[in-house]
Amino acid sequence: MTALTEIPETPEVPGAPAPVAAAPSGRAALVLRRFLRDRSALAGAVVLLLLFVLAFAGPYLTPWSYDHIDYGALRAAPGPAHWWGTNRIGQDVFAQTVHGLQKSLIIGLLVAVLATGLASLVGACAGYFGGWTDRVLMFLVDLLLVFPSFLIIAIVSPRLRFGGWVAFVGLLAVFAWMITARVVRSMTRSLKEQPFVRAARYMGVGPFRVIWRHVLPNVASFLIIDATIQVGGAVMSETALSYFGFGVQPPDVSLGTLIADGTGAAITYPWMFFFAAGLLVVFVLAVNLVGDGLRDALDPTSKGGRR
Repeated sequence: MTALTEIPETPEVPGAPAPVAAAPSGRAALVLRRFLRDRSALAGAVVLLLLFVLAFAGPYLTPWSYDHIDYGALRAAPGPAHWWGTNRIGQDVFAQTVHGLQKSLIIGLLVAVLATGLASLVGACAGYFGGWTDRVLMFLVDLLLVFPSFLIIAIVSPRLRFGGWVAFVGLLAVFAWMITARVVRSMTRSLKEQPFVRAARYMGVGPFRVIWRHVLPNVASFLIIDATIQVGGAVMSETALSYFGFGVQPPDVSLGTLIADGTGAAITYPWMFFFAAGLLVVFVLAVNLVGDGLRDALDPTSKGGRR
């Protein structure tokens, strides 16, 4: 009988630390590492953070309220009393700008969340169920795409002034989800034929659970990128509509109303125009940088941080 050869045990070294199994890094950690390696995306995120801090902490940094009038300083240049000067009726430009930035950011975030959420729900249901569900939902999408959204919002928004800016958010969100829904529908139609989705169906998993657990996570990268773009687009839409008097209504202010009020004085009193316009440009650029960084970080084939 052949004797079994014993494998000698590795002697323990006194004082040596015990070996620890390496913890597997999750997808969130991988995405975060890719994002942090992208310098332009990281710069955009820092700028966005600073803008949010300015918008929500700025009103507490100045003794002036956005609607307070200083009759002794009409169109005053920037100085110690009014950091960014005053407008034509003596309102502090810094207080008005940070309040307008705050309102525009809130509107942009709410519109992005509502529009992206609605697009993901409608697109996933249309692509997964198919048949009459797909036909009805896509008919609704095509119908809304035919309507001139800017004109409809301009006509309807003055009649919803009792609802304030919340009703305005709803109007912007209603006309901002259709193209995204079509893309999600196409992605869902290809995903539902994948083996893991078919296996879930054969195991008796309900359709909405399949959509929630298997479909939406696989289109999450597109939805996140779309949401970042929606924020910038919603702020631009709000600014344009408010510029023409169809958005945020006085005495409230937004970046659009401030830009509209300061346009005529952009040459003679530039502080009334360029602070609000500059913050709008910086915000849109930062959102685009963050969106590009998220796209690279969430794309499995991307080598994040190559820029």
